[in-house]
Amino acid sequence: MAEKKLTVLQMLPALEGGGVERGTLEVAEALAGRGHRSLVISAGGRMVQQLEAEGSEHFCWPVDRKTPWTLRLIWPLRRFLKEQGVDILHFRSRVPGWVAYLAWRGMDRHSRPRLISTVHGLHSVSAYSAVMTKGERVIAVSKTVQRYILENYPSTPPERINLVYRGVDPAAFPYGYKPADEWLTNWYKEFPQLRGKKVLPLAGRITRLKGHHDFIDLIQMLIEDGMPVHGLIVGGKDPRRLAYAEELQEKISSLGLQGDITFTGNRSDIRDVYAVSDLVLSLSTKPESFGRSVLEALSMGVPVVGYDHGGVGEILKALFVEGLTPLSDIDQLKNRVKKLLNSRCCVEKNKVFLHASMIEKTLAIYAECSR
Repeated sequence: MAEKKLTVLQMLPALEGGGVERGTLEVAEALAGRGHRSLVISAGGRMVQQLEAEGSEHFCWPVDRKTPWTLRLIWPLRRFLKEQGVDILHFRSRVPGWVAYLAWRGMDRHSRPRLISTVHGLHSVSAYSAVMTKGERVIAVSKTVQRYILENYPSTPPERINLVYRGVDPAAFPYGYKPADEWLTNWYKEFPQLRGKKVLPLAGRITRLKGHHDFIDLIQMLIEDGMPVHGLIVGGKDPRRLAYAEELQEKISSLGLQGDITFTGNRSDIRDVYAVSDLVLSLSTKPESFGRSVLEALSMGVPVVGYDHGGVGEILKALFVEGLTPLSDIDQLKNRVKKLLNSRCCVEKNKVFLHASMIEKTLAIYAECSR
């Protein structure tokens, strides 16, 4: 029997960049590639061009605004769902989730789309966040998220929760990847201070929860122990938290580490950055729902040391248990990093958290719901 062609609408706040956005684009590309109609509603952003180039249709709606005004979109969305013949309505965040859920709930139950939600984050537990569990199917991006739902929203039937790990495409982050000579030449022109050093990046947006203070303390301790290391803070400054970035720079200056820690800003070449790194750090002080940057580095065979909690701990337990270290214990963190830098550790190939598996499981849920 031929596969039923579906019209799938995904909703998220915006398409500027991040894990939720990348997951949306990956599913959208797979849908379009298989002949389904892929629609996305968001407030727009720099990833819209890629989304449309890969075969999806984008509709720019202000579903990123956390104000009661946004609920005015319920009635236009209800009309949109009918006019476009949407079979699957899939929301991935709370504000668009409330618009989607309330629009869907007011439709005829025999003709409305099937409703799916994906819980990408460990949101504060509240009636506002509870909308993420309102899908007829609720996708959890990790076992950490699955436990979070069951513990904090016990009214959610366990059989409605589907575990679908986020995944990395081995072609995008190849095991053993080496950068091109031209890239290396340009890299060392830009950052000559890295020559002859053990390079340790901490990747992610510069926000307080990412553990930058622990990272700075780690670099200081390693240097005091005679280790030839250089720390990289890889990621853009959050416009709403510029004072935090200044706080980090002041701390680095006060410790005399200006020549030992470099802010690289956002990098579109993160794969190459990982490839020239000796060890990647993940030091979020709050548990993360998944930990894509950890998985990307491990998929390339680059060792990672991360705090043993949340999705990061989950990934390390599966792929590189040697990289686990207790939360916020700086001495143990230092000892773990030193041990790995002084040994020839080997990271197993990623066979668990794969992009293809994530796509197949998500599309299978769509197909099952639409029967």
